[in-house]
Amino acid sequence: MLRLIILAQILITVLYLGKFGLVVVFGSVSMLLLMYLWVTRHSLKREHSKLEWEDMPWLYDGIARMANKAGIGMPYVYILDDYIPNAYSFGNSIVLSLGLFEVLDREQILGVAAHEIGHIKNGDTVIFPIIAYGRYFMLFLAGAVSLVVHNTIAVLASLGLYVLYEIERLKFLKEREFKADETALYLLDRPFSLKEALEELKYYEDLRINVRASALPGIEPNIERKQKKSFMDTHPSYDERIWRILAEIEGAMFRDTLK
Repeated sequence: MLRLIILAQILITVLYLGKFGLVVVFGSVSMLLLMYLWVTRHSLKREHSKLEWEDMPWLYDGIARMANKAGIGMPYVYILDDYIPNAYSFGNSIVLSLGLFEVLDREQILGVAAHEIGHIKNGDTVIFPIIAYGRYFMLFLAGAVSLVVHNTIAVLASLGLYVLYEIERLKFLKEREFKADETALYLLDRPFSLKEALEELKYYEDLRINVRASALPGIEPNIERKQKKSFMDTHPSYDERIWRILAEIEGAMFRDTLK
């Protein structure tokens, strides 16, 4: 669906702007590609330290075991020097903040790591940045059409496609979070550890709002302490995810009893 929306936006831009529309399209793609490459090369900072087996054998071995079960290579694991509980993934890398080790036990931390492995396994570390930059691409094209084209229908159609992209983007990202949770349940020796981790992290959501990177798949939702539901949330709430996890586990247990 997202691809069709982008193609429709490109078509409107080229039809109404002609050669200038092609310049806008290729110029936007080139600029966003350069931005992506720059961000990728600067993903790691001084606050990140690479995890070696000697640092935490239980964590390293646990992640290696789950990665092998997921059928992917051993991801790079980085510890972020930050007291706020946080976790995210990019490329073939997982980042866990020191804050996680303050509020979660070992099984729960492995549950968080399993969620991030799920993102890597499902290709989200590639898909999420593309979708994030896609919204800027849609905005650039809609802006160009709105400023140059003197056709009300074309302008409204272009702006409508941008709004539709945002709606579908948010829906897609939430579904990928649920899918990462489902993958994590398969990878974990004790699936309930992910549920317990989410229950603990729910109490730290107010600290995490300002540190989340929306272009990166991570463990945390973007909700406020007062439980206000925002249209722009890219993550389902903790309660939604916990409910889905419980339903998935109970469903699996029921299927096992039928065998």
